[in-house]
Amino acid sequence: MSGTFQLLLKAGIWVIVYRRTSESSDPKVMTAPRQRAFLPAVLLAMVASASGQLPSLPVQSLESPPVELAQNLVPANSENGAQALLDFKDSDIKFSLPSLMDLLRDHQHEGWVLAAYPDPKTNRPLIGAGFSLDVQAAEHPQPDPLNPHPFLEPSSAQLWQAAGLAPDRLQDILDRFNRNVAVWSKKTYRRKIIRHTLTAQLTEEEATRLLRISAVQAVYNARAYCRNFDQLTAPQQMALTQLVFQMGTNLEEFVEFLGAVNDFDSSRELPRLDGFVETDAEHWRTVQQTLMDSQWARQFTVRASTVIAMFDPEYDHDPYAAQRRVAGVLRPPVAPRRQSIATLRNASYSKRSGARHSKKTAHSQVKRKLT
Repeated sequence: MSGTFQLLLKAGIWVIVYRRTSESSDPKVMTAPRQRAFLPAVLLAMVASASGQLPSLPVQSLESPPVELAQNLVPANSENGAQALLDFKDSDIKFSLPSLMDLLRDHQHEGWVLAAYPDPKTNRPLIGAGFSLDVQAAEHPQPDPLNPHPFLEPSSAQLWQAAGLAPDRLQDILDRFNRNVAVWSKKTYRRKIIRHTLTAQLTEEEATRLLRISAVQAVYNARAYCRNFDQLTAPQQMALTQLVFQMGTNLEEFVEFLGAVNDFDSSRELPRLDGFVETDAEHWRTVQQTLMDSQWARQFTVRASTVIAMFDPEYDHDPYAAQRRVAGVLRPPVAPRRQSIATLRNASYSKRSGARHSKKTAHSQVKRKLT
């Protein structure tokens, strides 16, 4: 059987009607292949005709969405990671973020300067508690296939805006820093910092917002460095976050430390040759030792003692004892030097000669008075 399609308008609605006809050799009668070809054309015609009768709908432009909509459109894993930092909650970690910020402000850690100043090593501009002002956004791939957490490496400008500060102010601060560096030496800058004579370029509240967003970034990257970050104790989480805050991507050079923290060699699960499995206390002593053997610990002894001690699982019970144990390794007590016989003889000789000289001087003075 074959048939034909008809397009009819009934009550303002286009309707397709199919009517069967008997088989015929008339070329005007449509065969099955021609019916299939005809159907899309009919539908197209119907849609085109109906679209002319439908009322036009208002279309809103998405070229410049409102701020609230723009924030919602930024995915949590966007390139700069700013939205992920803004979504952070203090309950995501076990330690107190304000306590970490207070520690970073200390002069034995990062310090606190409300104007741009040069990094002592690289001469790059810093402000607040060591916030870098000219870092570019970078890709930081996750090398550990067992760690699902990505690294977040936004630029200084992106962190600056995430802290709610105007971009033009950042450029003004950088321009002033470049002018000062061209005139002042490192000693001059250091003297002004110590004497607090630099003109403040940020308020306390603004610098605190910058410090918070930087600390949150360090928390995210600490998770990316440590598979079991959420299972660490509160002091251990704070210690690892401090290391990330101070070193940034340079922490990847601490291969032995990262291997011990993540237990890359499964020493906590597999028995040793003597049949014993590494205990929790032994594991964290190994982690501490990898840091104490580093050049960083020898260069920043006071700061390293504070950070390394926090990896002790008993730190919460007696923080000062944990710090003394680490400091005893980094700064062992110096034994008094034994003076040789020759040194003692020279010292006694100089004392005797000095005494004779003083007596002669006094005797000559008396003579002058008598004359």
